[in-house]
Amino acid sequence: MIDLYFAATPNGLKIKLFFEESGLPCRVIPVSLSKGEQFEPSFLAISPNNKIPAIVDHAPLGGGAPINLFESGAILLYLAEKSGRFLPQGTRERGEVLQWLFWQVGGLGPMAGQIGHFNIYAPEPVPYAIDRYTRETARLYGVLDRRLADRPFIAGEYSIADMAIYPWIVPHEGHGQSLDNFPHLLRWFETIGARPAAQRTYAGVESSYVRRHVSEEERRVLFGK
Repeated sequence: MIDLYFAATPNGLKIKLFFEESGLPCRVIPVSLSKGEQFEPSFLAISPNNKIPAIVDHAPLGGGAPINLFESGAILLYLAEKSGRFLPQGTRERGEVLQWLFWQVGGLGPMAGQIGHFNIYAPEPVPYAIDRYTRETARLYGVLDRRLADRPFIAGEYSIADMAIYPWIVPHEGHGQSLDNFPHLLRWFETIGARPAAQRTYAGVESSYVRRHVSEEERRVLFGK
């Protein structure tokens, strides 16, 4: 059994999507970010960066003590290798998947996360930041759109690259983006959204990109203010 420490953020949802696609058994352990549960010592022992997702694999390949992992990209790679699915074995094909996985972790996620923050959670508008991150997120959407112009999925076959990227496109409106401007991305987005595993992953999930009142205590916990 694998424990998944989870909140319904894009990074949490990408791991939940993998479990739904692969059929690997997991036990979901909710972590309330607004209540500060990510700072509990028991969670920090698993995820020292106080971020979700994190996993504990109680039956790792080869046996031995449970394995703790944090960082969503590392978790996807670990689970793909454990299950033998969604990550090609050939050097060239594997490299294609991994470069797009790292592109999401190092580029799309941070930039989209910033514009999501300034559009949804900032206590007051910051025009320079909104313009900066909207433009950069649009550029990254364009990179993805061109990549998908001649292939069904990011690296040809459906893979952990698609699972990493899709949850960061779901809140595109919060990123200030219209998928009508990215037709190849839109086609890919609708294809993945129609997969039963994606529908199960998002069933009952409320968007974290809906503007709402955030109390000062929640703001302190979430953003360190």
